[in-house]
Amino acid sequence: MAVYTQVSEQEVSQCLQNYEIGDLVKLKGIAQGVENSNFLLETTTGKYILTLYEKRIKAEELPWYLEYMGHLVKHGVSCPLPVVDKDGVALTVLAGRPAAIVTFLEGKEASEITEHHCFLLGQAIAQLHLAGSGFTKYRKNNVGPDSWQELLNKSKGYDQEQLIQEIEPVLQEILSQWPTDKDNLPIGQIHADIFPDNVFFSAPGQLSGFIDFYFACTDFLAYDLAIAINAWCFQDDGRCLTNLSAAVINGYETIRPLTTEEKRFFPILNMGAAVRFLLTRLHDWIHTPADALVTPKNPKPYLYRLRYHQTLIALSDGT
Repeated sequence: MAVYTQVSEQEVSQCLQNYEIGDLVKLKGIAQGVENSNFLLETTTGKYILTLYEKRIKAEELPWYLEYMGHLVKHGVSCPLPVVDKDGVALTVLAGRPAAIVTFLEGKEASEITEHHCFLLGQAIAQLHLAGSGFTKYRKNNVGPDSWQELLNKSKGYDQEQLIQEIEPVLQEILSQWPTDKDNLPIGQIHADIFPDNVFFSAPGQLSGFIDFYFACTDFLAYDLAIAINAWCFQDDGRCLTNLSAAVINGYETIRPLTTEEKRFFPILNMGAAVRFLLTRLHDWIHTPADALVTPKNPKPYLYRLRYHQTLIALSDGT
């Protein structure tokens, strides 16, 4: 989450007249993240999140996200529910941006990640995947493998040449080994951004739900699991906490066992997850506007993850 576009309390108060969620009490920008402009919205009926959509999200794709979130809530997944206006429409326009209001999910991210957190996370991801199986509308992964070379190219010429020279051959290796439809890996709706700050816990041992679905797409289910392991199970110096990664997988497989094909491709999916976030963080590190209320994330921790996965594959190959 972030704030790129400012919106006034007067504009929001006027917008709220189209909804049945009360009058504005408080509006506060949320600085974390790098994608959209987000605000904590408090009205006389409770708390909500107001999002103004920016950058990578195309306006024509927004109904997919909102319908998907509504589908998940209907099928027992805890996540924010899009709020519709008096005409039954979830999308509006604020400050010249497409916008939506969603319900507020209680809870907070884990302050110190444990094996138990990771086991619950694995179970919740599997439940998310199963619940999404009934949502058949397709959405391409706009930051999938076919976008990675372009992202790398956009980062060239900004005093990052040593980093780029290391990434480029590894990227080609990943792309050459990336699974295709012919490899029979299960495909469905994935969250694609399962970081600790996008998963809330409401009490010790209780996962309360997922937030921030704006990278969600149709892709390999096991890729979602690889993204989560990269996000949850590594220290910033690249050291993998294998007890945590095992707990994620064990939790996942209590709900949905991985197929033989998924297990075979999991090392390259892990490399792909690492390079995807390395490249998007590198891009945002370079290109985020200086006046944005946002904190770009250092790409280096994902370089270290990528090196770890390379070493692990080399060891397994005996090279």
